[in-house]
Amino acid sequence: MQRRQLIHSLAAAAVAAPFVRSAQAQAITLHGAVQFNDDHAFNRTLLKFEELVKKYYGKPVSFVLHRNSELGLEKQYFEYMAQGKAVDYGIVSPAHMSTFSKAAPFIDAPFLFRDLAHWNKVLDADVLKPIADEVAKNAEVMLIGYAGGGTRNIFVNKPVRNLAEMKGLKVRVQGAPIWSRTFSAIGMSPTVIAYNEVYNAIQNNVISSGENEAAGVEAMKFFEVAPHLSITQHAITIRPICFSGKTYAKLPPELQAAILKAGKEAGAFGRQIESSEDSAKLDALEKANKLKRVPFTERDAMKKLADPVMEAYAKEVGAEAIYAKIKAL
Repeated sequence: MQRRQLIHSLAAAAVAAPFVRSAQAQAITLHGAVQFNDDHAFNRTLLKFEELVKKYYGKPVSFVLHRNSELGLEKQYFEYMAQGKAVDYGIVSPAHMSTFSKAAPFIDAPFLFRDLAHWNKVLDADVLKPIADEVAKNAEVMLIGYAGGGTRNIFVNKPVRNLAEMKGLKVRVQGAPIWSRTFSAIGMSPTVIAYNEVYNAIQNNVISSGENEAAGVEAMKFFEVAPHLSITQHAITIRPICFSGKTYAKLPPELQAAILKAGKEAGAFGRQIESSEDSAKLDALEKANKLKRVPFTERDAMKKLADPVMEAYAKEVGAEAIYAKIKAL
């Protein structure tokens, strides 16, 4: 309770309005938020965004990036941006946008992309624009770039090599319904738990596993409680760089243009970082005897069980056209 009160106090104190202008110098301060420390790809991506905005704007503008969940978690960041207070920009999982766009979590769903090459083609082709438009309209939050690129696997407190060993596995999933439905179809027992509570939940045997990319496993030290990484490669992340529409509308046109240009480039920068560092991070953890990669022998069978769920969910959320385009690329 005290931590929650502290987070709300910090959020309120961080910025009373989305940005602050000096009466004389027209100085602008923009506040960002990230759950992780300086080494994480998200933090580095947002720092690149800051650098690029300053470069393209060419006038005084200040940035304050609140790190290490100082202002809560991504779900809160998105709510703050929608309200136009406390957080002006940040990286948020599409799972946290479902209130405003039913289709948003679909772009980050399991087994959506064949590999990194396919994933990059989808992003370069701007296939996700209808979802970005819907989020901007309903939440007043703009998706100005796409970071991510981490390949997600299942970290677990015992070796899991096939579907038989996976059956009934208690796994933490993101809040979007597609994740629970997909993992249930595969035979696991999914449960939604806050990201910052996963470590304790595994430690206390509430769950046995979770799923994440290498950067998250490393940053959150999940390997300490779940040292076996089952190489399911079930998803490649898309993590939009978000910007508050309410803040954006009050900014000078030159700064608006700089933000849009910087967002797209920073997203590409973030994708390159995370996708290229995935294996290196796992190599380092395994070399240090902190984690052991476990080959998963039935990925194709796993995907086959998930495919009907994906088809039905795409139809349910109105993403059939997007799904068809993704598969066709």
